[in-house]
Amino acid sequence: MPAVSTPSGRCGADRCPGALRAHQAADGLLVRVRLPGGRLSTSQLRRLAAAARRDADGTLELTSRANVQLRGIGDQEAVDRIAAVLVESGLLPSASHETVRNILASPLSGLDHGGRPDVRPVVARVDEALCACPELADLSGRFLVAVDDGRGDVAALGADLCWLADTGALLVAGRDVGLRADTDQVAATIVAAARAFLRLRAGRRDVWRVADLPEASAAIVAALGGPHAEPTDPPQSDPPPVGPHPAGIVVVAAPLGRLTAAQADTLAALTDEPVVVTPWRTVVVVAAPETAVPALTGAGLVVDAASPWVGVTACAGRPGCASALADVRADATAALTAAAPPAAAALPLHWAGCDRCCGRPAGPAALAVATGAGYRVAGPGGDHHGPLAERVAQARRPR
Repeated sequence: MPAVSTPSGRCGADRCPGALRAHQAADGLLVRVRLPGGRLSTSQLRRLAAAARRDADGTLELTSRANVQLRGIGDQEAVDRIAAVLVESGLLPSASHETVRNILASPLSGLDHGGRPDVRPVVARVDEALCACPELADLSGRFLVAVDDGRGDVAALGADLCWLADTGALLVAGRDVGLRADTDQVAATIVAAARAFLRLRAGRRDVWRVADLPEASAAIVAALGGPHAEPTDPPQSDPPPVGPHPAGIVVVAAPLGRLTAAQADTLAALTDEPVVVTPWRTVVVVAAPETAVPALTGAGLVVDAASPWVGVTACAGRPGCASALADVRADATAALTAAAPPAAAALPLHWAGCDRCCGRPAGPAALAVATGAGYRVAGPGGDHHGPLAERVAQARRPR
């Protein structure tokens, strides 16, 4: 069982928060819990909700990497209590590697009976292999691995390393560079590629991701003895839409990516199967009963794909972040309430308290960025002007 003391010195200037290495925000300490493949058992979800009630602000923040954050934590003793809960519930298998267990996976893999490979066992093997390699503890908390079952949903998210189950391609910084790996080779191949990146970035503590080094892709290909095949364009697809799906699956959106502890308990009460947190800040409920949709709606969660809340995210804003220039969550709520429902193909919309745009989703998105004198609202065609709610609606219209 891993210790629950905070690691020190391992990641240099990398300040990406973890479950043990808390970040000091304006509203208290913040911890980030890595969920490889986004999977949470209902027991784990209940325990996280209880920890959020007791030691944080009572909410679970869903991140763009399918992880969970607890914020508003009062002191280090509370951080240690949360860490102990994570250890006991199996969410912290490695103290040394806990910040580098960033592994995305196609959320519906093995669940929607779509005829694609089930990559959940692959995710487990990759996680185990990462944690078993001492050298990889020196990866930054920003380094991202993805396992895509071939539908192209997480392949489109710009992971440092992404394996595609249908072709065996290992994408490097989002590009097919000709590397291939069979299912039983994936974990070892990803470890070898990550080690090659670490060797290249040795001594460069301001380099966190493969795309930061132009020469990294070629070095990884050489280290793996490639290329093994002619590169092709990787597939890309949209995320699973919010709402009911066949086979008893319901994809649920949490307004602004925040689950209250009570909402988390509602999710856990609907199924005995693990839920899946997605990179789009939604949650997949598996084996849901017929009563699931009214129960979720009654809890304030979103199960209607036409809801104006679908695809809308926000950073912490004021008062949680000292850098924020506005209470973006309150402003987003007011604007969404005033605006007409978006078009069916509306772009994702991210509200940010400053120009850093923390938490911005990957891919095309509309942005509402606080300036201190209102918001700059931008879409694919540039900035928009007029009343805020109208600008936001215009920015979400795809060109």
